[in-house]
Amino acid sequence: MKKKLLIISTLIATQLFAKTIDFEMMDKNPVRVTPNSNNEILSFNDSVKNSVNSIVNISAKKHVDTNLDSVPLQQMFNDPLFKRFFGDQFGENQFKQNRVQRSLGSGVIVSKEGYIVTNNHVIENADEITVTIGDDTTEYNGKLIGRDADSDMAVIKIETEKTLTPIKIGDSNSLKVGDLIFAIGNPFGIGSTVTQGIISALNKNKVGINRYENYIQTDASINPGNSGGALVDSRGALIGINTAIISKSGGNNGIGFAIPIAMVQDVVTKLVADGKVTRGYLGVAIGDVDNELAKVYKRKEGALILDISADTPASKYGLKRGDLIYAINGKAVKDRTSLQNTIASFKPEEKIVLQVERDRKDIDLNIVLGDRTSSLAEVQTDSSVPVLGGLKLSLIDAENQKKFRLPTEITGILISDVEPKSQAEESGFQSGDVIIQIEDIEIKTFANIDAALKKYKEKYKRVYVNRYGQTILFVTQ
Repeated sequence: MKKKLLIISTLIATQLFAKTIDFEMMDKNPVRVTPNSNNEILSFNDSVKNSVNSIVNISAKKHVDTNLDSVPLQQMFNDPLFKRFFGDQFGENQFKQNRVQRSLGSGVIVSKEGYIVTNNHVIENADEITVTIGDDTTEYNGKLIGRDADSDMAVIKIETEKTLTPIKIGDSNSLKVGDLIFAIGNPFGIGSTVTQGIISALNKNKVGINRYENYIQTDASINPGNSGGALVDSRGALIGINTAIISKSGGNNGIGFAIPIAMVQDVVTKLVADGKVTRGYLGVAIGDVDNELAKVYKRKEGALILDISADTPASKYGLKRGDLIYAINGKAVKDRTSLQNTIASFKPEEKIVLQVERDRKDIDLNIVLGDRTSSLAEVQTDSSVPVLGGLKLSLIDAENQKKFRLPTEITGILISDVEPKSQAEESGFQSGDVIIQIEDIEIKTFANIDAALKKYKEKYKRVYVNRYGQTILFVTQ
């Protein structure tokens, strides 16, 4: 039975430099101790009780218009050939019903002004967000300040005259495997709970949940509803946000993941300041150095440049296919994930120096970064950033061909999802459509999508899709 990833929110907080948030930092170099007397009982009640008061329950409601239970059945009824014989008697309006989806998650209070950090997947597409604090049944309306799907983080805010207890912030860069930790959340909506474990691993970056990953792995029980909750050290200081587990049954198997506080700092600061996250952008396809490739490079670690998109900072400032980036501004780059996360931590238009090995010689390249939010060129398999008015895109692989019943010979970029109530949904796009052309640009890769978005920026665009053998034209911005 395949392992399945259960997204279970992660709360991540960090010292924020936004005007409205002033985190109280604890000592970054704590002394680690163990009981040394038979008369001592090891208890962490005094350490975690204040942190528990900083945990909230989040209830998100989403009104959904649903027509059919399965995508293939829905697509069959919408098929033009089916309608030709049966008319609209089985049309989507015959099956529509309005229902409310509810999701429960956790969040962490990070400022006295009412800012709360949680996971994006807890509140994504929510029409209403309700917050309760601890075991108090008083409900507060949560206002969405900003969210970032790529890191699975979001910030909401509540207004209250009640004195709030912001959690104290730890330092995830000083963590060590074996450190005792606690996961605090509000699973199942039953009130605040605390589970205990250790740090099992650090810097886990190939889990495949989010675009930007650098997880803390723990064996502490993370249950449904813990998403967005706190991972704290033995002092009660926040070191991460609980986000996911790997499980065969849906229960805890001792493999949970949390987003480290260090990663949160940049994201949350930008969300509070701007309501969105902008990231630096190179415009490259990257890979790791394996044993075979290591034979032709001096170094055994770094990020290998496999391809460079046209009209990007990488092409403009002289990067070449085959270059091995081993450092940025003097900071070591271990692998492709390290490069991706480091570049994303910079702002668009920021100047950086890449240390590159080229043909066994070391060179420095001065580069001015672009803006990743306006480009898809680095996306190799899917687009978590909606484009063209609310479309999420994927490559056509064997799994998607089966899921959407696509012919094997079809080419283009698949529309894997359409955001509810978006311009794209109103225009008529459907999941399962395949984009084959935008204006005069034929679409076969994400680079083609990227080129079309740049060429026809700020203009209404004609988008041609293949829907079960028929070509349909839509106009969107």
